[in-house]
Amino acid sequence: MKRYVILLLLAAACSPAAKAPSKTDPKNVKPEWLTYKPDQSFYYIGIGKSTKNGTNNYLQEAKKSALEDLVSEIKVNVSSSSVLSQIDANKEFKEKYEQIIQTTAADEIEEFEQVDSWQDERNYWVYYRLSKQRYKEIKDEQKRNAVSISLDFFSKAKQAERNGELVLALGFYYQGFRAIQKYLGEPIRIDFEGKEILLTSEVVASMQMVLDKMDVSVAPTEIALNRRVSVSEQSIVAKVIEKATKKAIADLPLRADFEKGSGNVFPTYKTDAGGAAKILLTKISSRDLEQTVSIKVNPLSFAGPSATKIDSLVALKMVVPRATLLLKVQRPLVFLSADEKSLGVNKNSLQISNRIRNYMTNAGFEFTDDKKKAELSLSVEANSEKGAVSGSIYITYVTAVIRVAAAKDNKEIYATTLDRIKGFSLDYERSSQEAYNKSLEVLEKEKLPELLNSILQ
Repeated sequence: MKRYVILLLLAAACSPAAKAPSKTDPKNVKPEWLTYKPDQSFYYIGIGKSTKNGTNNYLQEAKKSALEDLVSEIKVNVSSSSVLSQIDANKEFKEKYEQIIQTTAADEIEEFEQVDSWQDERNYWVYYRLSKQRYKEIKDEQKRNAVSISLDFFSKAKQAERNGELVLALGFYYQGFRAIQKYLGEPIRIDFEGKEILLTSEVVASMQMVLDKMDVSVAPTEIALNRRVSVSEQSIVAKVIEKATKKAIADLPLRADFEKGSGNVFPTYKTDAGGAAKILLTKISSRDLEQTVSIKVNPLSFAGPSATKIDSLVALKMVVPRATLLLKVQRPLVFLSADEKSLGVNKNSLQISNRIRNYMTNAGFEFTDDKKKAELSLSVEANSEKGAVSGSIYITYVTAVIRVAAAKDNKEIYATTLDRIKGFSLDYERSSQEAYNKSLEVLEKEKLPELLNSILQ
């Protein structure tokens, strides 16, 4: 028996010991591509990282990050003979264009492949690559298709322009432009009607030439209107004609905006069969005595509801026909009657009335002592009353009624009440003053904006 036990102990001593997990296990070692980004001449490389916080889709976030990194290696080169160089002297447009192309490129990358991924408890990394040769082949094919589409629209636009159909021509030119807008930095040379042209440059130049053939006018060119009565009784009509033939241009999109001042003007229009559009001005917000509204051709409307950032950039560079409407704004005259009391006695300082007067003056109104000249009649009645006494504290309440009416027929426009605003202090006089001070706070925050909106609507 003793010999058997000894043999067992010897066998156990000779058996290999159980190994702890090795720290050098390949699965636990960071790959080299996390430390040094691979330098591969045949591929674009993208490495992305995301944090695993338990709530996010870290796989998708890492993929997005890797594609953005990959795209950053693909440079947008702007040729000196491209349309960008012709319309952008200060390089501002070029920089914005490159940013837009770079930002959207990640969504258009095709045929990339995942090389590897790695993660620890907190983070996840992914490694993508894209064949430079395959990328070039895809882009060349896309460019050929885009040029073919653009050339077709360009041909249709030229024919429409020769037929005097300027709106149709502008629409075709814009569709041709949209087809090749990703290639504005490249000099795309093609043969058109027996001569070589730079397609991108020619499309943009042709759009501008069509716009230059148009003339926009507005009648009247100047109107006087009241700051409050913002809907003009006068008809404001914009009209567009072809300069050479004086022919009215129908179905042309226009846009109206305040250039100086502010207010509500309906923004978008389309000319009728007579080349006219009635401009709808519904509100004047600014207190400026002179304001202007511009009415201009709106080339961006040809891009439709899905206009891109590049569409907007190019539209800003266009010199569009426009007309300017001058608004001479008259300040409404207000007659103010005030009756403010403290505990039944007339106050020396008309706090509520003066606060309303200052607010309305800053908003573009004038006050007059002649009621017959006034357009608005403003009345303020306020008084404070004694409340309870609690120990050494005296409580007072202020009630005020504010009313605005049309001076001509006394028709009420706005009315409100400051109802029993509470004040307290060591005596009734100071308590009343405190209640008036709190009334001014309520007036400023709540009532005055309401009053102004009611008068101007």
